[in-house]
Amino acid sequence: MSPRSLNSRHAVYVGSFDPLTLGHEDIIRRAALIFERVTVGIGINPDKRPLFSPEERVRLAQEVLQPLANVEVRCFTGLAVEFLQDCGARVMIRGVRTLSDIDTEFTMALANRALAPDIETIFLTASERYTHISSTLIK
Repeated sequence: MSPRSLNSRHAVYVGSFDPLTLGHEDIIRRAALIFERVTVGIGINPDKRPLFSPEERVRLAQEVLQPLANVEVRCFTGLAVEFLQDCGARVMIRGVRTLSDIDTEFTMALANRALAPDIETIFLTASERYTHISSTLIK
């Protein structure tokens, strides 16, 4: 897909969201204020054993995010950058809580740029009240 056919007003936030946390919800709500359209991409990794099924994760996310008219929730398999291209989006949102998150996400953003130079990664820092929350801790 050429950069001209991708939309910079459409952002995608990908993750396993197993489960969706208040921190994830905060990032999504803030992204929805910045972008005309936000797609939440729930990644399905057949090598992982999630707590919730893909269908449950989609349903939970849809219930929580229902008030946000410009947000949709979809599942995907494969690479995140390919999912963004399938969505016609140019911007990947990543939430960061800590310096180690920034290091990890920066490395991933460089790898994604090598795979899809037309995709930009934008980091949103976690709101202070959610920096201690992670899906792993909740499980």
